[in-house]
Amino acid sequence: MRKEQHSKEWNEIKTNDSWAIFKIMGEFVNGFEKMSAIGPCVSIFGSARVRPGNKYYELAVNISKRIAEAGYGIITGGGPGIMEAGNRGANLAGGTSVGLNIDLPFEQHDNPYIDDDKSLDFDYFFVRKVMFVKYSQGFVVMPGGFGTLDELFEAITLIQTHKIHTFPIILVGTDFWQGLIDWVKNTMLEAGNISPRDLDLVKVVDTEDEVVEIIDAFYKGRTLSPNF
Repeated sequence: MRKEQHSKEWNEIKTNDSWAIFKIMGEFVNGFEKMSAIGPCVSIFGSARVRPGNKYYELAVNISKRIAEAGYGIITGGGPGIMEAGNRGANLAGGTSVGLNIDLPFEQHDNPYIDDDKSLDFDYFFVRKVMFVKYSQGFVVMPGGFGTLDELFEAITLIQTHKIHTFPIILVGTDFWQGLIDWVKNTMLEAGNISPRDLDLVKVVDTEDEVVEIIDAFYKGRTLSPNF
């Protein structure tokens, strides 16, 4: 009896999975159509939990403002905290401000600094992550939590394995990131699990000037295009 019940539940799951394919396809199609028309952008990641007045919130505003003034749009996860700061800076500079929102039971809600026609909603994290990677000319990673680390290591892995073009990955906040960088060097590298050149995929800085200088230097003489 228990085996039959398990089989029934499993078959119901398989049926639901088949229908979910169409929803996933819809998110990809909508995302590709809207994002491909926006132009070159830089994505900014970081904690959803910081508020205006926090030093990293204010720094993210200044960074995104400078990036927008340099001619790039800003993409964020569309929510509060660093995401709001990123969109706010773009808005202040009159630049393109994109929000890739995710439906969550907590934390996530749209911030008011996203362009009205550039707010996209996703149910699936993996679809949303494809949009970040495909249409970003660089990642600026502010202090954050697990979601921030997820986006960071996804990009590093794809570049390391040559699945996408190399683009700048910039960690902002030496005090916050140095422990992670030391662990990567002293543990991962020492164990032989990465190559010394992999360390060059990430830059650690503290100011908006350094962020813009790295992005401008990287794209001097390079063509801006989607990453795959």
